[in-house]
Amino acid sequence: MPDEPFLFEESAFDIAPDDPAEELRALVALTLVPGVGPGRIRALLARFGSAQAALQASVAALVQVPGIGAQTARRIASFDDWDAVDAQFERAERVGATLIPAWDARFPSLLRQIYDPPALLWVRGTLAPEDSNAVAIVGTRRPTDYGLRTARQFAAALAQEGVTVISGLAYGIDAAAHRGALEAGGRTLAVLGSGVDRFYPARHARLAQAIMTQGALLSELPLGAAPDAPNFPRRNRLISGLARAVLIVEAYERGGALITARLALEQDRDVLAIPGALHNPASAGTNRLIRDSLARLVCSPDDVLEVLGMGSASATSRPPSPPSLSGLEQQLYEALEPEPLHIDVLCERTGLDPSTALVYLLQLEFKGLVRQLAGKQFYRL
Repeated sequence: MPDEPFLFEESAFDIAPDDPAEELRALVALTLVPGVGPGRIRALLARFGSAQAALQASVAALVQVPGIGAQTARRIASFDDWDAVDAQFERAERVGATLIPAWDARFPSLLRQIYDPPALLWVRGTLAPEDSNAVAIVGTRRPTDYGLRTARQFAAALAQEGVTVISGLAYGIDAAAHRGALEAGGRTLAVLGSGVDRFYPARHARLAQAIMTQGALLSELPLGAAPDAPNFPRRNRLISGLARAVLIVEAYERGGALITARLALEQDRDVLAIPGALHNPASAGTNRLIRDSLARLVCSPDDVLEVLGMGSASATSRPPSPPSLSGLEQQLYEALEPEPLHIDVLCERTGLDPSTALVYLLQLEFKGLVRQLAGKQFYRL
């Protein structure tokens, strides 16, 4: 039987164990019992007062807990795979992961308030008090160039204002949001649908490493857990739960971003959406959210800051021209805009011939400052 959400009870996490290390081992043990997920763990903690007491309970006592059937009760009462528990902590030590239970002061306060919070988080990197001022930016894995640019620009602008950007490390909008926050020198958190020691997709290993230096990777799943499909809808509740608002950049009619939007509404989070072209399938989901009054239309980062009660982005926070550019690189960089411009327009603005302009635009692209689209169009990142 799959795990079911149980309404959160404060008493479930009102724990002050005599031996914190042994309580953490017992908590991890519960996560390794087949059929015991976060909802059942909360129910067990609420009934017995600790994970250690739950593991020591009789089958007769366990079946009195909501959601615990006879088979699951027998599995809990007979658990003895302490080697697997110790292996979790050994693996965590090797990769630098920290276990934060829900009763720990470091556990994100926003996440603790949702109706089905996790009992624990594995964390690689650092959580910070300012992460309570967070926005989740999510969208399709198959975005348009418009979606990628928009996600990156919004993330950068919000990060410059001290907003932590949360996403899921996936292809497309997620990765663009993380990169925008990193490039702006801000904080970003990635919630994984696998163990925090397994990067998915593997191609984002370097991005994950960068996130750990300016934020953290988080998961409620055991270390070593594979990125199986059922894990991702489940992790989406954590993405929205960690945030004060959820911004949908591009979403098809069906997909994980719309699941996250629904979860955010259930968690009483603000849902925001960026409109797209009517005939663009990648914007069909976002446009429908706006049409059905399920999401607030936003056109700029200032709109998001207004929802957060932070006013407008300050002019001084916007990125200055990057240092260490040659004269012609600087000239081209200043002629570029966030929206794509054809090479002919850039040549007209700078007085350069196309061959020279392309050489220096390529150098700017290598420096991560410019991106080229089809048809010799360029825009500034």
